[in-house]
Amino acid sequence: MALIHDETRPGVAVIGGSGLYALLDDAEEHVVETPYGPPSDPVTVASVGPRRVAFLPRHGRDHRYPPHRIPYRANLWALRALGVRQVLAPSAVGSLTASYGPGTLVIPDQLVDRTSGREQTFFDSGGAVHVAFADPYCPAGRARAVATARAAGWEPAPSGTLVIIEGPRFSTRAESR
Repeated sequence: MALIHDETRPGVAVIGGSGLYALLDDAEEHVVETPYGPPSDPVTVASVGPRRVAFLPRHGRDHRYPPHRIPYRANLWALRALGVRQVLAPSAVGSLTASYGPGTLVIPDQLVDRTSGREQTFFDSGGAVHVAFADPYCPAGRARAVATARAAGWEPAPSGTLVIIEGPRFSTRAESR
């Protein structure tokens, strides 16, 4: 892996769809080796305004990873290795709240993790490690996202609970209730 100098280190990353970074002039790719195998794709770093931002397509550029096979530990390890300290992971999802119709921007503050078939930790060995998770989202990052949306004229739902399912299948009606 080529090390990134401090002045060009990306402090923030976007994990999402593929192709966005292809529109940026100074995009550079970084292949990062991790203890968890390769990430979904090489990490692309580019300038967005005055800030260096890392981009990583969740499913890989060619959508080769189905939801239950995304190498999420490798993805997060690679971003951290490049200097990322804040991650934005937008996604288009359904809502179980009737007032949150299509187009609603929800900035979640809680989650319910319904996954079970994947590794749940980075702490596989070396003794017992317990990780605080009462408030799973960064309050500073959430506040910035809400303020940025409002400044752009988009009134977000400033809190919500994200229910994470294993995929690739969606929930049954009974599971959603």
